[in-house]
Order: sequence, then structure tokens, then C-alpha cells
Amino acid sequence: MTLPTPTVRISRDQHVWSFNADMKPVVSVDPGTVIEIETWDCFTGQVSSENDTLESLDLSRINSATGPIAVNGAEPGDTISVSILDIKPGPQGAAMVIPGWGQLSDQAKGPLTRIFKVNDGIITMNDNVSFPTAPMFGVIGVAPASGDIPTFDAGRHGGNMDDHTNGIGATVHLPVYQPGGQVAIGDMHASMGDGEICGTGVEIGGTGLIKVDLIKKQKGGYPITETADSWFTHASHASDIEIALKEACEEAAKLLVDQWGFTIEDAFIFLSVAGDLGIAAFYHPSPGCVTARMRVPKIAAAPKPFNLK
Repeated sequence: MTLPTPTVRISRDQHVWSFNADMKPVVSVDPGTVIEIETWDCFTGQVSSENDTLESLDLSRINSATGPIAVNGAEPGDTISVSILDIKPGPQGAAMVIPGWGQLSDQAKGPLTRIFKVNDGIITMNDNVSFPTAPMFGVIGVAPASGDIPTFDAGRHGGNMDDHTNGIGATVHLPVYQPGGQVAIGDMHASMGDGEICGTGVEIGGTGLIKVDLIKKQKGGYPITETADSWFTHASHASDIEIALKEACEEAAKLLVDQWGFTIEDAFIFLSVAGDLGIAAFYHPSPGCVTARMRVPKIAAAPKPFNLK
């Protein structure tokens, strides 16, 4: 497939470490604009070898997100749709064992850093372990309704969602809370599994190609990811995965009822028999958020998140 030529380019030097209600754009673009973004890895260039562990890092420089990008005409109550056309990871990434973080932290010894080499779509972990790239963005969000939210956290504005479905070919529908939306993107992974159970994917810098569009007077309660055959609702919580799972289900059911005319009972049953409830990020215990998602398969009765007729 031939990719469109970007008309705007944003370097990784133009970035933020938090999403706040007053953030100002580095560029303003019209809906339909194709943009090339350069992103740092989540460590903002601080990790170059296995000697660089968490204890040697400046933690105020974690999860830099390139932007913000204002979309002309976007107002609270609208949705900015970010289509991820391509992601090109750099040649080297890293993952970590962080003491006290994640599902196996009682067994794995840390701090420890593993360096990965990336070449021709293959990630090499060591002489015995290699696997294909599956690049995605961990952080994608907009200015929140109020306050200042670090890019390490997730919420209704998006942020550090750490959902591997936010990769090439996906469109992320972001609810708008401030004029222009103020989109920022970062935390690229060459690969990341569901749960991101140690707290890191293959953390890597690189470039992405995105297109921004605008849906007027429609929005979800959280970001919604759309792929070729499904759409995914999300929910995040500071620590309780059960709350996030329930809210992700509620988000999906609400769209089925409000947009597509399902009864709540039919929505409940349909999500149970045809959908998939899953965990995007759950590297607890840790300081970060947990994020759940609900997959809704595209069918004729509900082919996309919003009914725009």
C-alpha cells in the first residue's frame, strides 16, 4: 500500500510530559492532515546499554509525548480520530525488570535491563530468542477537562493506555475536552503484550505517520480504538482492574444502546457471546494505572462506534 505524503512534520524535541487543560499546540492543522511524528522511547534517550537501569534514570523524563497538535474546529463534545498509518521503530530498544513492579516481581531479580536489536521487522532479544515486530504507541491522548495528568497515567483523555491494538492500521477516537483537542503521542513499542506485565514493552524511539480527522458532536466516555474488524472501548483506574473491566463493558454497552438502538439486555448478551473483555495494562503493583478494553466485533447492526447518519 502506498502511504500518503505528510504535509507536517514534528520532531521529538517538541514534546510534553503531561496532559493539562491549558496545554498549547506546537502546530494547528485542519482535519484530514497527514503528519509525520518523531518520538523518543519512553526513557527519553536515557537508556543505551544494560548498565542503564531504572535507578540511574531521571524519572521526571519518562513517557515524553510528541506534540501537542491542535485540530482546527475541534470543540468539547467532539471526537478527534487519529489514524495510525505507519510506525517505524528505531534499531534498538529496551525492557526492564523493575523491583516491586508487575506480576512476577516476587520471583524476578531486578533492577535489570535487556537491550533488543530491531532489524527488518525482527526483534532480537538474545542468541536464542527473536520474534516479529508489532509496533504500537503506548501514549496517545488529548488535553483533559481539568488539571494536569502526567503522561505516565491514563484516563478519560487517553494518555498512557498501553494497548497494543493502537498500532498500524488502527484509528483511535479521542474525546475532545478543550478547543483544538491538543493531541500528543509517544511511548512507542516495537512489541508489547497484553498486560505489559513487567511494566515495559520493547521501549523504542522512531517515527510514525498519522492522519487526524474530526467527528462533530459525538464522543465516547474514554478513547475508542477502531480496527478493520472490531472496535474497542477502554477504561482506566489508578489500581483496581475490576473497576476498569466493568467500566470498559459499560462503555461498549452504552454505545450499542445510544448509537445503534440495542436494549441494554441485548447489549449485555451480545458482548458476552460475541465480544472479548481484556486487559491492556496491568503491571501492578506499580505507581501506574490499569487499563481494560472491551472488543466489539463489527457487524451490520453496529459496524462502527458512532452512527453518523
